[in-house]
Amino acid sequence: MNNYKRITIFAGHYGSGKTNIAVNYALRLREETGEKVSLADLDIVNPYYRAKDSTDILAEKGIRLISSDFANSNVDLPALPGEAYSIIDDGDTFAVCDVGGDDRGAYALGRYREGILKEDYEMLLVINKYRPLTRNVSDLREIMAEIETAAGIPFTGIVNNSNLGLETTKEDVEASYEYAREAAEVTGLPIRFTTVWEKIYPEFKENTENLIPISLQERDFF
Repeated sequence: MNNYKRITIFAGHYGSGKTNIAVNYALRLREETGEKVSLADLDIVNPYYRAKDSTDILAEKGIRLISSDFANSNVDLPALPGEAYSIIDDGDTFAVCDVGGDDRGAYALGRYREGILKEDYEMLLVINKYRPLTRNVSDLREIMAEIETAAGIPFTGIVNNSNLGLETTKEDVEASYEYAREAAEVTGLPIRFTTVWEKIYPEFKENTENLIPISLQERDFF
């Protein structure tokens, strides 16, 4: 990965794996650039897996985590901390944003719309062929439109994160290529990269699909 944008946003449907990608991306960004990096958990919809679950590893690498005080508690309120505006205000810091699934989660992102659109940003649609609600491109296109409308921010690219969790094989990843290409054609968005579990990454001898190895931070799907 290179040509990092100052603000990178990951959004997609529930179970697409956007949170795990956001964490991995922030870690890679920090390692490759050596610059200051913040990870903003704007997911006010999903109480089960949040970027805050990775607090320790992020802190170890010097990455600032911005998240609701209610994350990982028995209270899940649609509230975001005021410091979330720093993703726009801190111009010398790279910001990575994890946005909640579907249009309800995207409304949270919409609060920062005006500032983000003035910035050097990338908003990436995370797709997973193997999730029930996005197995066909028509459904995916509908979800994409809902998120864009709610947030008021257009997507700029696609991340193919098709996987079956710990059961994912090389063949599963390769079988998703056509789905990703069809999604790119229908949405008009380029495929920025395809993720692959780092454990099976060595099985790929050619990087024809711009493969990026990632570690698992989540129990079932990454």
